[in-house]
Amino acid sequence: MPSPERGSSTVAAAVVVPWLLVSLLVGLLPLPAVGTSCDLSFLRGSTLYNYSLALPIKNYPHGALSEDGFYKVAVNTSLLWFQLCDSMIFNHDPPRCFICQGCGGPSGCGTACSALVSNDIGGYFVCTTVGQPSNIDIKPIDEDNPLKGVIVRMSAIGLKDNCSLSVSVFCDRNEAQPPISLDILGGCNYATVLRHPSGCPKIISANGGGWGWFSILMTILLCLFGGYLLAGTVYRFFFLGIHGVEAIPNLELWVSLPQRAWIGLSSLIRRFRGNAQNGRGYSSRVDF
Repeated sequence: MPSPERGSSTVAAAVVVPWLLVSLLVGLLPLPAVGTSCDLSFLRGSTLYNYSLALPIKNYPHGALSEDGFYKVAVNTSLLWFQLCDSMIFNHDPPRCFICQGCGGPSGCGTACSALVSNDIGGYFVCTTVGQPSNIDIKPIDEDNPLKGVIVRMSAIGLKDNCSLSVSVFCDRNEAQPPISLDILGGCNYATVLRHPSGCPKIISANGGGWGWFSILMTILLCLFGGYLLAGTVYRFFFLGIHGVEAIPNLELWVSLPQRAWIGLSSLIRRFRGNAQNGRGYSSRVDF
């Protein structure tokens, strides 16, 4: 009859081990990264194009995002401030607006939105929020040529108008060029252009140029197998008190696998040779 201590340890093991196995698998499996508002994955044929505008790269620790906390474009009497995929930060030269509704108000204008336009109306600088970090959409500039870059479109819903700003981030692997133009697309919709190495996608091909689906599947299976071995070893070591190599689950099976594989291969070879000999014998009898 099992002792109460043995029974309680078995119950504890039954409760703990499943959670331990799940934790191990979560840690071992190559789970897809959680996408941000600055990420885009675009599949064309067997090629996957990954854009990560906020990912640090050489010479650009903030990716395509402005290191100052904002980009600024001045055209005639209009001023545009914006930040890609995030709220703006002003350590210097903040916007001075008569009205700054939806973007921090007069005291903190520019700090509660991702894009702001100022227009001189009767000598007063009236600001309009044209983008919020919660309303951002990214798409390729040209789906037929994903290497061109992406368009980041941010929008804001106002009391009177729905406004937007479209920023075309062209791929330029050599240098970054800040925006210098501002186009009015009609109403409260604006557009500008910049060039940056972060606008260039990382290319993953399923035809040998990167990790194909078979390689990903094999990686997942190997991680599952490793998690099973690790969880089983921990369980047998701590809860069953088995030490040494015997703590590895199904050790006899893993040790016997090479021998079983050799036996199966030998049997297959003998069968193949037997069929070949029977075929030659049948042919010789027919010739006779």
